[in-house]
Amino acid sequence: MKLTQLSIFLENKPGALSAPCRLLADAGINILTFALADTQNFGILRVVVPDSEPAKQLLEQNGYVVRVTEVVAIEVPDQPGGLAALLECVEAAGVNVEYVYAFTAKQDGKGLMLFRFNQPDAAVQALLAARVNVVGTIELFKRLGS
Repeated sequence: MKLTQLSIFLENKPGALSAPCRLLADAGINILTFALADTQNFGILRVVVPDSEPAKQLLEQNGYVVRVTEVVAIEVPDQPGGLAALLECVEAAGVNVEYVYAFTAKQDGKGLMLFRFNQPDAAVQALLAARVNVVGTIELFKRLGS
């Protein structure tokens, strides 16, 4: 139920974002979704790809610092209060949301969001108990046509 995400540390300068994206593209590795965060001195490019290990190896062989983390893909009703209800569910389980970003694809009136939790297993348990659809890797790739 958890997905693997790669966090790639980049210098905060022009061209730093396109270089790893081109590297992955030239290797035929599709980026399914991504988020970019920055600080004053560096950026963090977070990506989900169909097979993270070859992507990680490629990036590291080309001098990038890459961290592997687990994220959880969750269906969120695309309506007022959909996100609030989901957040209340994990908060009631004592789980903290560290960050979140969304996929652009919607299906059946629901969006998909990726959550990084401080306790991903506890979050998944709480969400499943609340009948929230936690999307696994195979289902995600089917939805995205990967």
